[in-house]
Amino acid sequence: MEKLPTDAENGALAYYADLEARLARIRERVRRPLSLAEKILFAHWVDRGELPVPGSSTEAFHPDRVAMQDATAQMALLQFMSAGRAHVAVPTTVHCDHLIRAKVGAREDLAIAESTNEEVYAFLASVSAKYGIGFWEPGSGIIHQVVLEHYAFPGGLMIGTDSHTPNAGGLGMLAIGVGGADAVDVLVGMPWELQWPKRIGVQLVGALSGWSSGKDVILKLAGLLTTSGGTGHIIEYFGPGTASLSATAKATITNMGAELGATTSVFPFDERMAAYLDKTGRSRLAARARALAAHLTADPEVAAHPEDSFDRVVTIDLATLEPHVVGPHTPDLARPISALGDEVRSHGYPEALQAALIGSCTNSSYEDIGRAAHVARQARALGIKAKVPFLVTPGSEQVRATIERDGLLADLTAIGATVLANACGPCIGQWQREDVAPGTPNSILTSYNRNFPRRNDGNPGTHAFIASPEVVTAYALTGSLAANPLAGIEVDGKRVSLTPPAAAELPSAGFVGGTEGYRPPEEGGAGVAVRIREDSERLSLLAPFPAPRPEDFLGLPILLKAVGKCTTDHISAAGPWLKYRGHLDRISDNLFLGATNAFSPVVGTGFDVMTGKADVPLAALARSYKAQGLGWVAVGDSNYGEGSSREHAAMSPRYLGGRVILVRSFARIHETNLKKQGVLPLTFADPADYDRLAREDRVSLPGIGEIEPNVPMRLVITGADGRTWEMMARHTLTAEQINWFWAGSALNLMGARSRA
Repeated sequence: MEKLPTDAENGALAYYADLEARLARIRERVRRPLSLAEKILFAHWVDRGELPVPGSSTEAFHPDRVAMQDATAQMALLQFMSAGRAHVAVPTTVHCDHLIRAKVGAREDLAIAESTNEEVYAFLASVSAKYGIGFWEPGSGIIHQVVLEHYAFPGGLMIGTDSHTPNAGGLGMLAIGVGGADAVDVLVGMPWELQWPKRIGVQLVGALSGWSSGKDVILKLAGLLTTSGGTGHIIEYFGPGTASLSATAKATITNMGAELGATTSVFPFDERMAAYLDKTGRSRLAARARALAAHLTADPEVAAHPEDSFDRVVTIDLATLEPHVVGPHTPDLARPISALGDEVRSHGYPEALQAALIGSCTNSSYEDIGRAAHVARQARALGIKAKVPFLVTPGSEQVRATIERDGLLADLTAIGATVLANACGPCIGQWQREDVAPGTPNSILTSYNRNFPRRNDGNPGTHAFIASPEVVTAYALTGSLAANPLAGIEVDGKRVSLTPPAAAELPSAGFVGGTEGYRPPEEGGAGVAVRIREDSERLSLLAPFPAPRPEDFLGLPILLKAVGKCTTDHISAAGPWLKYRGHLDRISDNLFLGATNAFSPVVGTGFDVMTGKADVPLAALARSYKAQGLGWVAVGDSNYGEGSSREHAAMSPRYLGGRVILVRSFARIHETNLKKQGVLPLTFADPADYDRLAREDRVSLPGIGEIEPNVPMRLVITGADGRTWEMMARHTLTAEQINWFWAGSALNLMGARSRA
């Protein structure tokens, strides 16, 4: 495939060569104005005769590329290896960014990661070399920032095995987070399937000023739409305000669309994107995009009459938008910064900040760091430093080297900042934090994207709030959430006002480097040996899941009845468990570790219906049922499986005997992952039936043998006293997905067809 990252420009130019013709053909059929999201989808659509029905029909697409981070790439590539292909079918990259623990600082932390994760990095590098995959070494950068710098392009379609893949929407690309099994489809050359999304239009008017930033746009929108309000939708931004945002500010906004459950988010092509392409060495691409601008934006009629093109329209006035802070515990608990102090006091949140953290894939651009550095320069001039640990995570080596050259890192370290490795670190739980005992209530403020309990440091007592990097920096100077630092801070007994931050969106002298740590695929990859130690506890080859039988769905105990949020972090925790992402048996010991079970007072435990024993760790209980030949059901509430794209949250339940996941509603990626792995995802026809299920009930699906698309399933519930009652449950499996189910998994079916 590609020899250097810049070769990706050639692929984009080839795509542009027939874009006009592709869209002309579809316009003849739809005969109405098209939004940008529709144009990109149709340009990659596999036409099977009928036009798509938003929110209903499952359609096939040919994405332009695949990106994988090291934690999810392990399982994805283990699955790909079993598919029998000699080479990936589309341009693909692997990025080593998740396995680096943050503790001391960049140099020391990276050295430890390279030692402790050597066998995983060796495996990923060898698989990449063998199958034609570009490989980014640890320390080279966070997947989404590197994709933005080298691979994203306006009008393209990519998938990535990380939920924040939509970051590339800042460059006008439809970038969608998926599980590893979805990625395997594309890697082997098969079409990738997705339910055709509905659309939410977000109209931006006015322009930002003062302390307000792109981060505040998405924090405001999260409060309006909630963590499930975008489910099944693409969020498309339009209106005159879009042109006032830099490409990286747009990327921050699209990145966090994942927190709303959105399929992805996208901005229209404009000169701010073209400027970013120019500065990152893609001038030919910028020139061609300018020539095709009409095809890389929504039709004019869409902006004129958005109510005709979108299922919902939200308007945000950038001119009146106040800086926002969200949290704790959920990214949609939003309020303007002026209201934070009162809320902290009224809810009893810890007022004292214990740490302030900026960067991550969400906010680590040159402009982001520049605005934070502007605040730091003011602090230095006032003779003050951060009052709490202040941690900075650059998004890539390209950004880090550039902000070091331009003095921005020095501005931050002068007030006490510690610079971490160019990796995810605390954003995904890779923070070896030792200043607070587990369970101790405390508050932190980050510029990250996700703040579920335990998310950053594994501590259930941590109250994580989110704001822009410049706002986080200002709070670091006060060490308290009680007062708004933008209204002034105390210095030597006097109240001093901080000047609103200002910074260049792109470096005038250009970026430093750009390809450090990149390994292009080797010539003659067929001769490369994939490196997996026989005695490894980190990596293990996969065995196919067994195909189910109808009788496997009779008399199933309920392992878990999850109360409230049950995210993928609750189902398959990250943090210290990341090291087992390539070993299905070992990582399955974390199954439902963070889930609150209605049937047990202890988090992560359940009731054994076979022995009557209570408070059994759920992973151990699942293993016990499996050993007895007994499958099980897990029950959940709304938006079950929100958060990360990690397919381990589907593979571990499947591996330990899970047959059915029955919930009020699913998050998109997780429902798809369950289907891919052969677990039956069902939703209550009557959500009130959730409340009726009791600890010792058994669940049977007597009609499972006749499962059909769009036909609800009948469930028979048998209580401890032998009495029965029935409920109905819905599913969204297509005919092909039902074939996956009976084969045992999508991968099983793929392998059977390749051998036929």
